[in-house]
Formats: sequence, structure tokens, C-alpha cells
Amino acid sequence: MQKVGFFKSIHVKFVLIFIMLIIVAVQIIGIYFASKLEQTLKTNFTNSVIDRMNLVEFSVREELLKERSPEDPTPEQSLRSILSGFKSDNNDINEIRVINPKYRILATSVLENQSLVGQRSMDDIVRRSISSESSYDMINYDPSTGKRVMVQVHPIMNNSEVIGTLYVAANIETVYKQIDEINKILAAGVLFSLSITIIIGIFIAQTFTRPISDMRRQAQAMAQGNFSRKVHVYGNDEMGQLAIAFNHLTNQLQESQSTTEGERRKLASVLENMTDGVISTDRKGRVSLINDSALGMLRVTRDLVLNRPITSILGLEQEYTFEDLIQVKDSIALDFSTEDEPYILRATFSVTQRETGFVNGLIVVLHDNTEQEKIDMERREFVSNVSHELRTPLTTMRSYLDALAEGAWKNEDIAPSFLNVTQNETERMIRLVNDLLKLSRMDSKEYELNTEWVEFNHFFNSIIERFEFSKSQNVHFRRLLPQSDLFVEIDTDKMTQVIDNIISNALKYSPDGGDVRFGVTTSGSFIKVMISDDGLGIPKANVNRIFDRFYRADRARSRAMGGTGLGLAIAKEMILAHGGDIWAESEEGKGTTIFFTLPYEQQEDGEWD
Repeated sequence: MQKVGFFKSIHVKFVLIFIMLIIVAVQIIGIYFASKLEQTLKTNFTNSVIDRMNLVEFSVREELLKERSPEDPTPEQSLRSILSGFKSDNNDINEIRVINPKYRILATSVLENQSLVGQRSMDDIVRRSISSESSYDMINYDPSTGKRVMVQVHPIMNNSEVIGTLYVAANIETVYKQIDEINKILAAGVLFSLSITIIIGIFIAQTFTRPISDMRRQAQAMAQGNFSRKVHVYGNDEMGQLAIAFNHLTNQLQESQSTTEGERRKLASVLENMTDGVISTDRKGRVSLINDSALGMLRVTRDLVLNRPITSILGLEQEYTFEDLIQVKDSIALDFSTEDEPYILRATFSVTQRETGFVNGLIVVLHDNTEQEKIDMERREFVSNVSHELRTPLTTMRSYLDALAEGAWKNEDIAPSFLNVTQNETERMIRLVNDLLKLSRMDSKEYELNTEWVEFNHFFNSIIERFEFSKSQNVHFRRLLPQSDLFVEIDTDKMTQVIDNIISNALKYSPDGGDVRFGVTTSGSFIKVMISDDGLGIPKANVNRIFDRFYRADRARSRAMGGTGLGLAIAKEMILAHGGDIWAESEEGKGTTIFFTLPYEQQEDGEWD
């Protein structure tokens, strides 16, 4: 399960956003509060100073307009007395000055600054106030005390005439100290409230993020195929309803996953156990799925097939494109035959597409058609051979019968030979039909083996002696038989027919003075019988075909000797029915050897009488 980074966690993000919102709100409130507080305190301070200035202004105006007698104090003394009284009443006022319209300082409330009396004021604010007949105020920084001072300048008017101006320097530093104290209290309150807010925000964030974290872990577990976990439902609000819906979704996905997995296993089992090959492609014609049967038929490995074009895999790139295969309705024969063996596959194509008609790909079903092609070819060859074998005697019989019908029966010299030929051809056709019936019964398993236990050497010797006694050629029989008894369970009639047929063929093709050899050996739980001749032999390419129906190594000689071409085919069926095998070895010009095996059981001494 992938671990989420600390700052990427929704829990941390939620708390950080919550804190940032609180900080922004507090900042906005603090700035607004501080600005309003500063403005209010300064306004109050200014108004207080102005109120005092108005009182001072009234007293100073009266003093300046007063008519004096010789006994009265000078204006400077009267003004100094008035200013000193106001200065002592309020500690906030640092200094009060009275300046006449000619910018001369008439009086000051500060004893240390009495030397300035009579001098011209150099303050620009005083000059502007007198010239404009307006009040001005400003805040200056006193470098000697390191404190801020508010300077108020107010003209003294008498009937629209400036008779002087009043200069007041007030200590406004106390206002700023109050502001700083209030700001510190506000900052402490903000920090305290922010701490409480963070703690509350963490708990609130957990309330919202815990279900989301549970659902995240559940989603990750579901992605790994684990559907057993369930999301805890913490309430009946939207998050609780989402958790319930998520658990329901988990159950539905688990059921769908189980169904899909079951169907996938069924499909995989079907594909793996199909004898036919199945290939699936994507919409671009590249192989995306192939079963083992198809790999075996194409004789390739899976890594060489996947993601390759289907036309290349099937060897159709020269004749078809993928778009052509989509339009193919009939199956296509794939010929992979070599010089040594035929190999033919048949491919059937089926298009997979969505409901909208969009083509998703192709499903190709491969069927090994080699055996069917062989069967069809053998069937055609069989019909042709039967027709040929029947046509030859029928043509001969028709010729002789036509000759007899035209009057040859009256000729005592040729009529008997004509009838003899007709009779021989008739018997030959009867043998052919009988052999065909035997093969037909063997093919349909409509026969039974009447088996019995016999000593094979004695049985084999009796057949050899019968041929040796009745043979007409100058052919020598050579026997290589063991001295021990070999008991086999066989149908003696059918096995006699097999051996008769093999020996008859050996005698037919053996030259005068040649040898026919007989041998019996044992190999495991089988006996191996050998019958060999010194005849013409069979070409190597045709050795395995001598057991095919109607095959003849020398057709003219076999037909002249009355053979049907079915003897070895019948022999093969009978040997196979006994649980053995039969094959031939031959070298052209040096003769042929027929081998066949039969199962046998070794018997302990005294078991047989």
C-alpha cells in the first residue's frame, strides 16, 4: 500500500487550510481593529488638545486685547503666567507658545525655553497658519527624548484679523504606548485563540478525514484484490451515507470479481482443453491471446506470437490484410506441408464488435485438417482402386463372353479356355469382395477373436511345413526358431490367415534358388516374428505403404498371380486386433522382411501340461 506524504495528507491539508483561514481572518480583524483604535485614540487625544487650546486661545486673546495701565504687568508676563497654569494642569502638553503675526515668540510655557521669547519663530507650520489663517497639526519625532510629539498650530482671530497664533506641542507617545499595549494584548489573545483553534481544527479534521482515510485504505486494498475490509460508518450524515454506499460498492465489486474470475477460469479451462486452436486479436490485428492447442498446431512459442500481426502468424500476409480477414465469411485452408509430411490447417474467422458496430478484433479457430484430408484422399484412392480392380476382370470377362456369344462356344478348342478364364476372373472378384467385406467388418469392429493359448513355435512350424510341402518354386526355407516354448493367446484362424498371406507374398517375389527365412525372438512381454525373402524389394519411399489397401510393389505381376492388394492390409488389422504391431524393412533389389509382434506371458515350469 502506497504511503501518503505528510504534507500531501488531506488531514494535514484540512488543518493547514483551517489555520490559514483563521490567521487571515484574525489578521484582517487585527488590522482593522488596530487602525480604528489608533485613529480613535489619536482623534480623542487631538480633540482633548484642541479643547485645551480653545481655552488657552480665549485667555490669550483677552490678554492681547486688554487695555493696560502702567501698574499692570507686561503682556509677556501675563501670557507666561497663563501658559504656565495650563501647562501644569495637563502633563500631556509639553509646551505652549504664543506668537504674534510677525512670527515673534511672545511667551512659552517651558522655563528652559524662555530665552526664545522675543525671537522669530522658524517653524514653517507657524508661518503657514498665520498666512492662511488656518489651523495645522503634525506629528514630529523628538530626537532628544526619542518620543513622538504632536504639534498643533491655531491662529488667534479678532474680527477676521489674525492677532497671533497659538503653538502647542503635546506628548502623543502615550497614545502609541496604549496602542502597543492593546496590540500586545490582542496578539496574545490571537495566539491563545489560534492554539485552541488548531486543536479544535485537528479534531474537526479527523471527523471529516477519518472516513476518507478509511475509504482510501479500502480502495487500495480493493485494487490489490482484497474485498474483505469494510469502511467504518461514523454517523448518518453525508460521510456516513458515503461509507455505506462504499461498503455496498465493495460487496458488488466482490461479487462481480468472483463472477468474472469464475468465468475467466471457465474460459481458460475451455480454451486449454479445446482440441481446436483459438487465437484472439486486438482491433489492430495483433495477437492478444492464444491457447496451447493453437501453439502446438502452429509449432511456435507464446513469446514469438503475442503482439504480432495475425496475418504474419498464419502466413497470409501475401494474400490478405487484417481488413480482408474481417470480411472473410468462409474458412481458409492453411497449408504447412513439407516434403516429408502433409500438414494442413483450416482457419475460421469470427469478428468481435461492440453494440455500436466498432470492431474489437478477430477470433480465429484453427482445426487440424490433415487427417481429414488424408482420409478424403484415401477414400478417393480406395474408390479408384476398387473401381480399377473390378473393371479389369469385368472387362476380361465381357470380352470372352462376347466372343462366346458370337459363336466361339462352338469351337471346341478355344471355348474351354475362354470359360476357364471367365471362371478364374469370377473367383478373383469373389476373393476381392470377400476381402473387402473382411476389412469392412474390421473397420466397424463387427468381429470377435476366438482366442486360445497355443505354443507359437509349434503353430508357426506347422504353417511353414504346409507351404514347404506344397511350394512349386525352387525356394529354400530357413528357420531360426528358439528351443523354448512361447505361449501366446491368439485366434488361430485369423493368425493363420496373416502368416499365410505374408509367406505367400514372400514366395511370389522370391527368385528361383532364393531363400525365405523365418525367425522368432522375444523382447520384453512380446514375441517378434520375422519372415524375409530375397525378392525385388521395395523402394524406400514406399516401404510404409505396403500395408495400404490395394498397394502393390509390382502391380502387373501381382494381378497376374491373382492378388487383390488387400492381404497385407487385412494382416495389419488382425495383428493390431491382437495387441501387436506390424512393419516392414526392405532394400530395393535385395529383398523384404516383414516383422510383427504379439504379446505373450512367460510361464513358470510345470504350469503347462
